Amino acid sequence: MSPVKPLSPDQLYTPFVLDEADFTTTDELTELADPIGQERAIEALQFGVGIDRHGYNIFALGPAGAGKYTLARRYVEQRAATQPPPSDWCYINNFEQPYKPLALQLPPGMGKTLHADMEHLIDELQTGLSAALESDEYQTRLQVLESEFRERQQTSLQALQDNAQERGLTLLRTPAGLVFAPFKDGNVLSPEDFQKLPEEERKHLEAEVEDLQKSLQSALQQAPRWERELRVKVRELRREVTDFVINDVTNDLLAKYTEQPAVIKYLQAVRADVSGHLQDFLKTPEGASETEAEGEAPSAPSAINGNSQRNPALRRYQVNVLVDCSDAQGAPVLYEINPSYLNLVGRVEQMAQMGALVTDFTLIKPGVLHRANGGYLLLDARKLLMQPNAWEGLKRALEFGEIRIESPLQMMSLTSTVSLEPEPIPLDVKVILLGDRMLYYMLAQADPDFDELFKVAADFSEVITRDPESQLQYARLIATIVQSQKLRPFDKSAVGRVIEQSARMVGDSEKLSTRVQMIVDLLEETDHWAAEAGAQVATAAHVQKAIDAKIRRSDRAREMMQEQVLRQTILVDTEGERVGQINGLAVLQLGNFAFGRASRITATVRLGKGDVIDIEREVAMSGPSHSKGVLILSSYLGARYAQKHPLSLSASLVFEQSYGGVDGDSASSTELYALLSAIADVPIKQSLAVTGSVNQHGEVQAIGGVNEKIEGFFDLCNARGLTGGQGVLIPASNVKHLMLRQDVVEAVAADQFHIYPIETIDQGIEVLTGIEAGKANTKGQYPKGSVNRLVADRLAEFAKLRREFDGGSKE
Repeated sequence: MSPVKPLSPDQLYTPFVLDEADFTTTDELTELADPIGQERAIEALQFGVGIDRHGYNIFALGPAGAGKYTLARRYVEQRAATQPPPSDWCYINNFEQPYKPLALQLPPGMGKTLHADMEHLIDELQTGLSAALESDEYQTRLQVLESEFRERQQTSLQALQDNAQERGLTLLRTPAGLVFAPFKDGNVLSPEDFQKLPEEERKHLEAEVEDLQKSLQSALQQAPRWERELRVKVRELRREVTDFVINDVTNDLLAKYTEQPAVIKYLQAVRADVSGHLQDFLKTPEGASETEAEGEAPSAPSAINGNSQRNPALRRYQVNVLVDCSDAQGAPVLYEINPSYLNLVGRVEQMAQMGALVTDFTLIKPGVLHRANGGYLLLDARKLLMQPNAWEGLKRALEFGEIRIESPLQMMSLTSTVSLEPEPIPLDVKVILLGDRMLYYMLAQADPDFDELFKVAADFSEVITRDPESQLQYARLIATIVQSQKLRPFDKSAVGRVIEQSARMVGDSEKLSTRVQMIVDLLEETDHWAAEAGAQVATAAHVQKAIDAKIRRSDRAREMMQEQVLRQTILVDTEGERVGQINGLAVLQLGNFAFGRASRITATVRLGKGDVIDIEREVAMSGPSHSKGVLILSSYLGARYAQKHPLSLSASLVFEQSYGGVDGDSASSTELYALLSAIADVPIKQSLAVTGSVNQHGEVQAIGGVNEKIEGFFDLCNARGLTGGQGVLIPASNVKHLMLRQDVVEAVAADQFHIYPIETIDQGIEVLTGIEAGKANTKGQYPKGSVNRLVADRLAEFAKLRREFDGGSKE
C-alpha cells in the first residue's frame, strides 16, 4: 500500500479567482434584482401568491438570515399593488340585541365618512330636538293640555263643593288631605259648635259627610287615569314635533347612502330608536320632577352642546370604524411583530364607570387579521407558536373564513360572564408564515390541520454552488448590499475575501452561503473598520480585521480551554508515542461561535467475550450516534479478524476528562485506531490528531466541522511549538470542505504541519504508527510485522486462552 501523502497548501484553501469580473470597486457592479440561489423558493412564492384558493397559504422555511421576509414581502407587495383596496369594516349598535353588535361592510373610505355623518347627526338632533321642544308652538299646545288637565280636576272638585254646600257642608284642603266640614252662615263650625247641635242633626251631617266622602274617593281615583291620559297626549305631542325634526335630519343621510342597503337599514333603526329615547338628547333642568325627568311631563329642556358634555347614552349611535382603507393603495401587506391571540383576532376593551367595568361596541378594537383582510399577512412562526392560543385562533379564522372576536376564555368555554358577541367578519387573507425547517416539519407531523391550511412550502436554500458564474452573482449581491446600506465601496480584493469567508461559513470550499444577514453583518463591520482606518474604499485587510475582531469577541471560552491543556490541567500530548492512546477532535458550538478542541481517547483490552465497552455510554454520557459508532467497532473487529474463531476480548474506550458528555460518530475511527493500538501493542504518535467516522468495512467517512477541528489542534501545537511532525488525519471526502485559516496554510507550506486525507483504516493506522498495515493474502493471512498481523495474532491468542480457560479442546 502506497503511503498517504499530506495535502499541499493549495488543497487547504480555495481563493477567490474571477478573471471574468472586470471591476475595481463595487460601484462598477450592477445591483442584483433577486437573491441568488433561491429559484425554488421564488417559484413557490409566485405560485402561492398567485393562486386564489382556500388553504393555499404559504410557509417560507429556511435558516435565519436567508432573506425569507425580504423576498416574501417583495413578491406580495408586487401582487398587492395590482389589486383593489379592500372594504372598510365598521361595528354598529344592534338596537334589538345590544350585546351582539353588527358588522357593516362599506366601500373604501366610506367608513370614516359615515362615522363623521353620525357624529354630525347626533349634534343636529341634540340642537334640533331641544329647539323644537322650546318653540312657542310646542309650549302653547303643551299648556293647552295642561290646562285641560287642571280644568278637569277643578271641575270635579267644584261639583263636589257645590253638592256639599247644598247639604250644609264644605270641602276643605288640609295637611292630611281633602275633608268635608259642617258649614253654617258662611263659616265652618268648630268641633265645639258641632257638638252643640242637636243629636239628630249631627247624625244627619255625619251621614252626609260619609256619602260625600265616597264621592270624593271616586273623584280622586279618576286623577291617575287623567294623568296617564295627559302623559300619553304629551308623548304624542312630543313625538309629533320631534318626528318632524328626526325625519328632516335623517332624510339627507338616507338620500346620501341610497346605494348602501345596509346603511339605509341602520339609519332607519337609528330613526326608530331616537324616537324612543328623546330624553337622551336633552338635559333635565335642576329641580325637575321625576315625571318631568322621564320626559312625560312638561318641562323646558335645553341642548347639550359639545361632545365633552354629550350624554354617554348617545354612544350607541356612533360608528366604530374598525378598518379604514380611505388612504389604501392596493391590497394591504402587513407584518405583525407580536402575534398574540388578541393582536390577531382583536379584542373588546372595557372602561371604568361608576366603580364598575363596562363595555360596548365602540370599544371593539381590530386585530391584524382585520387590517390585513383582503390582502396579505406575514407572521414569524416561532413567535406565533410561543403565544398562548394564537396558533389555534389563526387556524380557526383561516379554516372557517371569518374573524370572530372572543376572549381566550370565551374561545375555550371557560367563562360564563355576559360580554359582547360581535358579529363575525368574513376573512379573505393570504398568510405567509416564516420559520425554520424544524418548525415546518414538526407542524406537518403533529398538526393534522397544517397541511390543509398551508399547502405551499417555499423552501429557502442555505447554500449555492461556487463557480465563476455564482461568484460574479455574489459580487453583485455584495454591491447591492453596499449600496442599499450606504456603505463605502469595496474593492475587488475585499469582495473576494467576503466570498471566501462565505464559503468558510458553510464549511465547504465548493459552496457559498445564501444567509444574506450574515453577509450584511460582515460588510457593515468591515465598513466600520475601514472608517476607523480612514480609508475611502474597503479592502481585504479591512474584511480580515472584521473577521478577526468578531472571533476575538467570542473566543474567551476557547482560550480558557486551551490554557487548561497548556497548563497540564487537561492532559493532551502533542509529542511522543503511546499504546492505546490517541488525540480525538471535537467541535464546540457556543452561540454563533464554533471552535475545535482535542481530547485524549484511551483504549484497554483483555480476555473476554467480544464486548467493546463504551464507558461514556455506560454512565449515560454519550448520545445515540456515538454509541452506534462504538458498536460498529465490534462488528469491524469480528468481521476482519475473527472469522475462524470467536472474538475473545473485552475492550474499554473512554474520552478522558470528559465531563459534559459526547455525541456524534466523528470519533469512531479515532476510537478504532486506539483499539487496534491496544490489541497490537503498537504505539501511536501523539503528535497527530484524528477525526472521521468509520463503517463496518473500515472506510473512513466524512464528518462536520473539519476546519474548526484542524485549527483547534493546530492552535494547541502552535502554542507548544511546531516541530514539523504534527498534523491531523481527516477523511479524504472532507478535503473539498477545507477553507483553513492563512496561518495554518502557511505552516503546511513551511512543512511544519501536515494534513492527511484518509480513505481507509489501514491508511490511517500506517500514518499513526509508521508501521505497514498489511494486506491479507489468499489464505487470509497478513504479512509478518504488519499491524493487522499483530492484531490477528493477539486475537487468536485470546481465543486460545479462552478455550483453555473454558476447558475446551486444544487445536
